[in-house]
Formats: sequence, structure tokens, C-alpha cells
Amino acid sequence: MLQPPRLRDPEWPDRLRALAADVAVVVAFGQILPQAVLDAPARGSINIHGSLLPRYRGAAPIQWAIIRGETVTGITTFQMDAGMDTGPVLLTAPTPIGPEETAGELLERLAVLGAQVILDTLTRLDTLTPIPQRHEEATLAPRLKKSDGVLDWQRPARDLVNLIRGCNPWPGATTVAPGGPLTLWRARAIAGVGAPGTLVPYERTLAVATGDGAVLPLEVQPESRRALAWDEFLRGARLAAGQRLATP
Repeated sequence: MLQPPRLRDPEWPDRLRALAADVAVVVAFGQILPQAVLDAPARGSINIHGSLLPRYRGAAPIQWAIIRGETVTGITTFQMDAGMDTGPVLLTAPTPIGPEETAGELLERLAVLGAQVILDTLTRLDTLTPIPQRHEEATLAPRLKKSDGVLDWQRPARDLVNLIRGCNPWPGATTVAPGGPLTLWRARAIAGVGAPGTLVPYERTLAVATGDGAVLPLEVQPESRRALAWDEFLRGARLAAGQRLATP
């Protein structure tokens, strides 16, 4: 295995060229590679990206697609250049996003799809015509931060559920219950009315009122405890309608 001490090590492109590789395949690499490194293989470098470019360029395309309520995403293979996911497209493969699918679950599916698409790309490389991206249609998907998972109950229920799905498994969508910090791992948007953050009756359980509708938590995790079903948490926490969850 070869691993440079620094990406911009001046000797690294020469060492890559010495391998006499036809093409390089780059997967889930979080830094921009220098053009000299990209050009070292005879036919350049190809990247597998977890979105339908030019949408969701960046480090977290799967998470942001879910957070922003997309219903379709996919895999793109493209010829790399010195920009961030800006090179011409070789192949795309769309796939629907399930209405309750989390970022972790979608990542697993896209990993399988990505393997298929890169094999197809390499097999057909002689006949594929790289298609320049429409840069004016680009959207960005920056690396997630813990603060991105903070739940603001003033927002609509559907947006909050999308945030919960997109932040599963990291960084988790967080709020503050009367007993302390609480992470929501799964939830559903339902009809409901109340002051944002207030626990309101829903069938035989409680939901959380939002700026538009309500969120019914399904799986939660109190700080320093295991994840558990919402109703099990309610029984232990002894929460009641009218109590409130707050923004951390």
C-alpha cells in the first residue's frame, strides 16, 4: 500500500505515474486532490459520488438530500478535475428515497449501486462521452456538524422528520426533554396543533407540536442510555401532555 505523508507531496504524482495505471477510481475521499495526482493515470481519475450531480456536491450528499426532502437521488460517476465534484459526468443511476429511509440505510443501498455503476463505467469507458455539468444548477452538501442536528420545534413537522432521518446515524437529531438531552433517531410527521415543542395527545401516546403539524417520535435515546421506543421512554420519564421539549 502506498500512502503519502501529504497530498501535495511533490514526489507523489511521479510515484503514481510509475505504476503505469490506466485509470484511478476515487471513493469517499474527503479532500480535493491536486490536478497532478488526478492526471497521473493515463486516462485520469474517476469518482463515484452519492448524488445526481450537479446536485449535492460535497462531503455529505446522502444526508443533505434526505434533510432537504428529496425523494430521488442516485449515483454519479464523473471524470475528476481540480474542483469539488465539478468534472464531466460519465454515468448516472437514479434511485428513489424511501419515505422513512435514514441516511445510514440509504448509504448502504448506494454503496451496492455505486459498485455496479463504477464497474459499468469502467467496462464502457471507451464508448462513454463525458458530459459537462450544468454548474448553474449545482447545490452544495457540506460536511455535517453536530449543530446541524439541533431540532427547532418552530419548523414544520415534515422538515423536522427529514432532519431526523438525515442525521441518523450521525450526528443525531437532538432536543432537550424535561429530564435532560434527548436524541431522536426515528419519527413520523402527523397532524397536530399546539405550541411548538409542547407534548400533545395523539391516540394512546404523545406527540410533539411543531410550527406546522406534529412529530410522533418512534425511537429515542436519552443521554448516556440506550436507544428505546418512544412509548417506553415516556413510561420511564413520566412525561405528560403540556410539558415541553426545548431547543438545546
